[in-house]
Amino acid sequence: QVDKNAELVARWNYCALSQEKLQRPIVACELGRLYNKDAIIEFLLDKSADKTPMEAASHIRSIKNVTELNLADNPAWSGDKESIKGDKYDDIQSARFICPVVGLEMNGRHRFCFLRSCGCVFSERALKEIKAEVCHKCGVPFQEEDVIILNGNKEDVEVLKKRMEDRRLKSKLEKKSKKCKLAESASQQDTAEDSAGPSKAKSGNNCIGSSSGEKRQIIFTKSSDSGNSSVPGKVNKAASTATKRSIADSEEKSEAYKSIFTSHSSAKRSKEECSNWVTHTAYYF
Repeated sequence: QVDKNAELVARWNYCALSQEKLQRPIVACELGRLYNKDAIIEFLLDKSADKTPMEAASHIRSIKNVTELNLADNPAWSGDKESIKGDKYDDIQSARFICPVVGLEMNGRHRFCFLRSCGCVFSERALKEIKAEVCHKCGVPFQEEDVIILNGNKEDVEVLKKRMEDRRLKSKLEKKSKKCKLAESASQQDTAEDSAGPSKAKSGNNCIGSSSGEKRQIIFTKSSDSGNSSVPGKVNKAASTATKRSIADSEEKSEAYKSIFTSHSSAKRSKEECSNWVTHTAYYF
């Protein structure tokens, strides 16, 4: 038979996966087992084919399946502070962590549990005596399903297994429903684009028709002008005067534009205003 004290020490002070001493950061799975976070990360990253199957971590598929624990230190514990030489009694029952509400030591003699919503650890007595829907330590709300017993018995583990399976099924169904909704929205967008396509084509045809109509109108006006020009009378005289005015306006504009530059006749000086070739000064006139 296994010694009960040794079993309690192995469960509460050592990692269930690597069998090393528990060191922060400490995590717990959905079945209430304690692990070192480094060991869980190494287990998840090791994807080799010859990896030995671990019963203690076979249900852990990602880092989301574990929760980092927020533990309260025991002020009376001095296991790591003092060097153990063998000349002093080592109390195995003393624990590193305690319940922050009641003060019970987390050594396996009392039932402890943690909350999945925040990771805070309490004794079961504290949760029963102080009933609340909010965490006693950090104030985060929680439900009964979020309470997971640490290192429970076989009955507790079976209940936690059922909860874990139900939770994972629910998450799968939610993911499938989200995918279906996304697919439906994408199909609706495609149908909307398809329905908008022919309307755009129609509008394009209308634009083409309108442009062709404008061209026809322009051609018609030109033909009407040519017909009017063939008719003798006042219309020809008005057209000729309009053309003369437009030519005169263009000439005036061109002269005004030319006057800006020094090459224009207005910018040139007369012989009297020019300086003598001997003096080479601009002030002599």
